[in-house]
Amino acid sequence: MKQKFDKGFKKISGLLAKEFLKEVLPYALLILLAVFLAIHYINPAPPKKIVISAGGASVNNRAYAAIYGALLKQHGIELEVRESAGDVENIRLLKDESSGVDLAFVQDGVARAEGAGALQSLGSLYYEPAWILCRCSEQLGHLSRLKGKRIAVGPEGDGSNVLAMRLLRASGVNAKNSHLSKLAGDAAVDALHDGRIDAAIIVDMSDSVLVKRALKDPQVHLISLDDAEALTRQNSYLHHLILPESSIDIARNIPSRSIHLIAPTTMLVKSESMHPALVYLMMKIIKQIHNGPGILHAKDAFPSMQGSDFPLSAQADNFYRNGPPFLDKYLPFWASTFISRTLIVIVPLLAILLPLSKIIPLAYRTFMRWRLFRYYGELRYLETQLNQEQGRLDRDYYLQKLDQIESRARSIKLPISYSQYLYELRSHIEFVRSKI
Repeated sequence: MKQKFDKGFKKISGLLAKEFLKEVLPYALLILLAVFLAIHYINPAPPKKIVISAGGASVNNRAYAAIYGALLKQHGIELEVRESAGDVENIRLLKDESSGVDLAFVQDGVARAEGAGALQSLGSLYYEPAWILCRCSEQLGHLSRLKGKRIAVGPEGDGSNVLAMRLLRASGVNAKNSHLSKLAGDAAVDALHDGRIDAAIIVDMSDSVLVKRALKDPQVHLISLDDAEALTRQNSYLHHLILPESSIDIARNIPSRSIHLIAPTTMLVKSESMHPALVYLMMKIIKQIHNGPGILHAKDAFPSMQGSDFPLSAQADNFYRNGPPFLDKYLPFWASTFISRTLIVIVPLLAILLPLSKIIPLAYRTFMRWRLFRYYGELRYLETQLNQEQGRLDRDYYLQKLDQIESRARSIKLPISYSQYLYELRSHIEFVRSKI
């Protein structure tokens, strides 16, 4: 007898477990499906590739892009470097969604002619001073004194050319009263050494190899701009910098005095569609690369929020103010990205699913009880008839009706957890039967 009871009890326990799974499993599957769809379509994973555009004439930008690529590779991200005609084309590529370009180096001030559109900045990376080199007296002082000379201003579309032409126009120098050459880089320095040009405006970094090479010729001098402050006041994106005496070559005392320079910054600009997780990753990388000291700036001066052409992206702004996201400090990129994406999706889903988790079971219980409660209407009707027909009671008729109700109630298949309602109905049927 005990073995028979144990077997029956185990069977009932198994049924209870199955019914529990039947009730819980749909909710679990619904949640997992919602999370899967949301992660893949609402908050998709970041791509494994970034495309960056660097001006073909800028050796520095191409070098930095190569360093970015090496560091991104450690996180499983490939960096493709595309050469362009310069900053103007970089902006156009970023605006063109079909180009596939995610990032580009852009000199501050260039976008004033092209328009920023929906592009956003990750911040300024470094100063790029306008080095004015001249086969003339180093006491020149003003760009207006270059009028009538042969001047290398760089190729059209490049940030160097945009800045050089803007400065020369402000000083009254133009193609009508001077000879403006499109030479740039090494070609401009060679022409300066050979005497084929009188001056060159080279926009390059503070430790420019080109400038050091140009100044090896004792006939070539670096011009200090006496009106540097005035130029920066009229052009808010420019910065007035002072190059200390002997900072290029201490042994040769180059320059022989402090030089007043003007400089825009070079920014890293992103397309509108770049994935936020990749933006945070790039912020960590540029912080690692560009935070060192230089001749013209102190340690941790870059990368910085300064820059006027493009609004700062939300991720970059948060990074500068609060540092990297919490998970990024302790987890690899792929892990922090996965957890962040999951949390972003799960939190709003829970806000929807938690109320549903209460409403759906309530509706389910109501439906199950309704399957039995409809018999209470018949039962109550019979009881009312019994009370009204006490003297002329047809016992067989009422007993038959009660038997029919009980038989139909027993045929209903209910989960074991709802058996109490069936037993209550049967007890109420027996109560009415006792009154006959």
